[in-house]
Amino acid sequence: MTSDPRPHTQPPAAAPAVREDDWRRAADLLRDADEVALICHVTPDGDALGSMLGLGMALRRAGKRVVASFGDRHFAVPRLLRFLPGQELLVEPAAYPAEPGLMVSFDVPTIDRLGLLTPNAGKAKELIVVDHHPSNTGFGTVPIVDPSAASTSMLVEQLLARLGYEVDRDIATCLYTGLVTDTGSFKHSSTTAAVHEMAARLVATGLRTDEIARELWDRSPFCYLKLLGAVLGRVTLDERAAGGLGMVWTYVTRADRAAYCLPYEECEGIIDVIRRTDEPDIAVVLKEDDEGSWQVSTRSKGGADVGRACTALGGGGHVRAAGFTSHDSPEETIAKLSALLGPST
Repeated sequence: MTSDPRPHTQPPAAAPAVREDDWRRAADLLRDADEVALICHVTPDGDALGSMLGLGMALRRAGKRVVASFGDRHFAVPRLLRFLPGQELLVEPAAYPAEPGLMVSFDVPTIDRLGLLTPNAGKAKELIVVDHHPSNTGFGTVPIVDPSAASTSMLVEQLLARLGYEVDRDIATCLYTGLVTDTGSFKHSSTTAAVHEMAARLVATGLRTDEIARELWDRSPFCYLKLLGAVLGRVTLDERAAGGLGMVWTYVTRADRAAYCLPYEECEGIIDVIRRTDEPDIAVVLKEDDEGSWQVSTRSKGGADVGRACTALGGGGHVRAAGFTSHDSPEETIAKLSALLGPST
């Protein structure tokens, strides 16, 4: 996708959750820096990678030296996000600055979600944390954290406006990807008037929403259908789980993926299939990664606070969408999770 020179209408004033002093400090640090190191969480989703690349392209256009990365042991951009512009900014973790002068994290609620690059963050002179998770632990030196924001990309748009940087079509493509993925294609309760207003500003740059939607949701290799059939064949519905709220859950093993030659990232959409079940409030998918740990994705229709439960289990997220890592069996993991879930108060 090529850049579009048409101007981007500036967003309204920032939400009050972020202190004005922190907005000013973040903008001043970025404006004065010659080199900026950007980072998002491991196994990046559309909001994390889109927010990082969007700001990265704007900083590069302003004459900054920019490097961006994420701390996965097997460093690779997820297939569904390979359409995003700005990926020439990415470097493998081994090439990332060991002691960044200025570092910016995106969509990262806890510092350990930086994976291999957690030590680098600990040595950064300044660390701007741009995030919208209620479970954010307050790490870093400059917090741009607003749990009321529907996506981290909403905060990046505010930051770009404060810097006076234009949002062209390439940057808009990245920010829109973050917005549309974290609102579930505008289906989640986080989809406010402000979300649609931001989407309108981004669409006005000339981006192709149909192409973005097709890349994100309407593509998969044929073998994914085979994997999905196997995984759905073991799905479990327990209507008594979580204090009677009910839970539907399943799991994906390394052997499942190996049988169909599919990488871990291809499992991400399974949660969106099983959460459509009418009976339960809660949906859970456990995905065994290449190291043998279980990455657990949870969703709630509103009856339970899955974010609080996942935080208690070492993860984090939002009230209706969260996750954590487990080293127990799927059955043991589900038992622990169910014990922490119940009707929201």
